[in-house]
Amino acid sequence: MAQPLAERMRPKTLDEYIGQKHLVGPGAVLRKMIDSGRIPSFILWGPPGVGKTTLAQIIAHRLETPFYTLSAVTSGVKDVREVIERARSGRFFSQASPILFIDEIHRFSKSQQDSLLGAVETGVITLIGATTENPSFEVIRPLLSRCQLYVLKSLEKDDLLELLHRAVTQDVELAKRHIELRETDAMLRYSGGDARKLLNILELVVEADSDDAVVITDEKVVERLQQNPLAYDKDGEMHYDIISAYIKSIRGSDPDGALYWLARMIEGGEDPAFIARRLLISAAEDVGLANPNALLLANAAFEAVMKIGWPEGRIPLAEVTVYLATSPKSNSAYEGIGRAQELVRQTGNQPVPLHLRNAPTKLMKQLGYGKDYKYAHDYAGHFVRQQFLPDGLEDARLWHPQDNAAEARLKERMTALWGDRYKE
Repeated sequence: MAQPLAERMRPKTLDEYIGQKHLVGPGAVLRKMIDSGRIPSFILWGPPGVGKTTLAQIIAHRLETPFYTLSAVTSGVKDVREVIERARSGRFFSQASPILFIDEIHRFSKSQQDSLLGAVETGVITLIGATTENPSFEVIRPLLSRCQLYVLKSLEKDDLLELLHRAVTQDVELAKRHIELRETDAMLRYSGGDARKLLNILELVVEADSDDAVVITDEKVVERLQQNPLAYDKDGEMHYDIISAYIKSIRGSDPDGALYWLARMIEGGEDPAFIARRLLISAAEDVGLANPNALLLANAAFEAVMKIGWPEGRIPLAEVTVYLATSPKSNSAYEGIGRAQELVRQTGNQPVPLHLRNAPTKLMKQLGYGKDYKYAHDYAGHFVRQQFLPDGLEDARLWHPQDNAAEARLKERMTALWGDRYKE
């Protein structure tokens, strides 16, 4: 049986590798380490189909070191320990450490990740992990601190076009056909920057045409994909498109649209924790202070799903989906922290005003730490005006209340306390 096109086109060297120039282009950080023959343990974080697995294989081949692969879906602690023992017993002193590649490392449990720590720390193995999820949420801190983190990007249009032209001219099977890429917009649009998805679409369209001469047009691509819709792939494919539509439906106050996309994810076998996390983010980012209870309910739904699992977990997810979609919306907190971070980047590490500093030692008290601080609870209404921002930034306005009932009350209170400062 012939290999799929995506597998046949998998690059074998860095010169064949497409994209990620910021990591493996001439003079880039990872390229320098590979050329030196020594690499640290690292984690590759990026969307599906951008070359995480391929890059790990190329590195192992380039360094001429043993390469072990584990899948977080099918491997347990026992499998991890067996690989580590094989790596330890089969290593020669002159060799670089064997590479252990773990795909979907975000799916490894805490105990599985713990079992890697000793071998990574002592250099018995060089760990390369691949993940589509934010490692700071999914990888335990001790392991993350022992690994470099490299972020891979979705492939750009020029990268994808290069891949298409390379496939139709260099692939052993496609080169036998006369393929004309008359139009490519539809293929690029449906691929979403995913090389594997792009090659799957190309193969699907070519195989549907029995003629030796194949002219690829946008119309032909759309027609073929409608007849053979690509299955929802919870590890990639339409994963990011669907979650985007889901969150935008909630943000746009359309409970019907939100429930539809939720159902698409449930029927596609999406990880319920992934959906619940996105609801938490939406509650904070999109509903925010217009309805602070939204974050509480989203968190309660997350805990409920973790306790009851599928299929009943769909019910609290649906409940919170409708609640968020029908809630008033505000992104004032989201915009406020963005303004605050930008101010910090522009102004640097401003000193904390002396009256806001703690004074746990006699010397600190002598230096004026904490002097003139006014304890709010000692004053009427538990409030007294004083400066809480660094000198020179005391007039900065970062949070701006938005037009909804809840924040109107907050604005009224802030105006009563601070006067003109909170008058827009």
